Amino acid sequence: MLARLAYSLLWLIALPFVVARLMWRARRQPEYLQNVGERFGRYPVTAPAQLIWVHAVSVGETRAAEPLVRAILDRWPECSVLLTHMTPTGRETSAALFGSERRVLRAYLPYDLKPCVTSFLRHFRPRAGIVMETELWPTLLGACRDRAVPVLLANARLSERSARRYARWPSLTRLTLGALTAIGAQTEADAVRLRELGAHGVEITGNIKFDMAPPASLIEMGRSFREQTAQRPVILAASTRDGEEALILDAFASMAPLEALLIVVPRHPQRFDQVAALATSRGLALQRRSDGESVSAATRVWLGDSMGEMFAYYAAADVVLMGGSWLPFGGQNLIEACAVGAPVILGPHTYNFSLVAEQAVAAGAALRQDEVGDGMRTALALLAEPDRRVAMGRAGRAFSASHRGATARTVALAAALLERREAEA
Repeated sequence: MLARLAYSLLWLIALPFVVARLMWRARRQPEYLQNVGERFGRYPVTAPAQLIWVHAVSVGETRAAEPLVRAILDRWPECSVLLTHMTPTGRETSAALFGSERRVLRAYLPYDLKPCVTSFLRHFRPRAGIVMETELWPTLLGACRDRAVPVLLANARLSERSARRYARWPSLTRLTLGALTAIGAQTEADAVRLRELGAHGVEITGNIKFDMAPPASLIEMGRSFREQTAQRPVILAASTRDGEEALILDAFASMAPLEALLIVVPRHPQRFDQVAALATSRGLALQRRSDGESVSAATRVWLGDSMGEMFAYYAAADVVLMGGSWLPFGGQNLIEACAVGAPVILGPHTYNFSLVAEQAVAAGAALRQDEVGDGMRTALALLAEPDRRVAMGRAGRAFSASHRGATARTVALAAALLERREAEA
């Protein structure tokens, strides 16, 4: 109790700074100032009588939740799904994926203060909650337990670095994990780390991201992208993070032949203009995806300044340099690239996706290099080896197909929770 009280007091102290940060982020993304009341538990939307709540913090988690949400809609036709997010880009991704589905609602998760989370739970009255990956909010989960709302932590992953951070607050971590009804972990290593921190009810369900099928419309869009590039050799820098683009652009400018095209897709949309400036400052002719024009022969860099089109960029690429892995950000999800059949080159920092990265390399779907320069040299070498690229692409598709099934296991776990709750009621 003391740990939770201290946590609540820290939240009260931090709240003015949290709001100030929200305002600061709105300078680049004005969408942060939309629906602000929801962050304090005020919701204008009418809640349906039967509702299952799924929390997906931002873009990656929302995409990963897509097969799970669709499976929930099929399994419980009497229920609607509430998708909650923390970022505007997560909300926009949800709208893009489920915009025509009337049984899917979307809202922001409230700040983790007792009045806010109480208002959230009173308004929506969910039958159950499913939290994606690592979003653990002590006050919210405690309130769910007090209201007998079962909560499943799905697709759970916990790196060694994150486990060490949680271990600094053992009492609060045990209370928070103890408020979860069950956990579906991605791997045995994730399960072990969660149990060591005090979690119970941990099962290994696998990684739901393997169940994400490349949409045919985006694959066709990728073919259109290739036509727009006049079939030039294409290197894709996917989901890059701050500091990585400069390294990649420098390596490309110094090594790549003039006919090669670099597509850069930054992880965060608020950085599109910054990355464009980095390219032009290096004398690299730039075009933007948002212009809607074919890529000219003189263009060296095509900026992927669009949302929800990552599968299309993978389908258009000959080789992928995976962002987040060249500086210590922990890497990005490489499953989508493998599912499309795009050869992947990873940097040294993949601790957020360590097992998937190791398995992809072992399967022959990915290669690893220690520095951006080596990664660019490898990418350019692959451009000259079409047979090797085809072999890596086949290996990637086979690797993705062999790990499917996590969605069905997660839905079965959620069904067991609901049946237990209804039996107890």
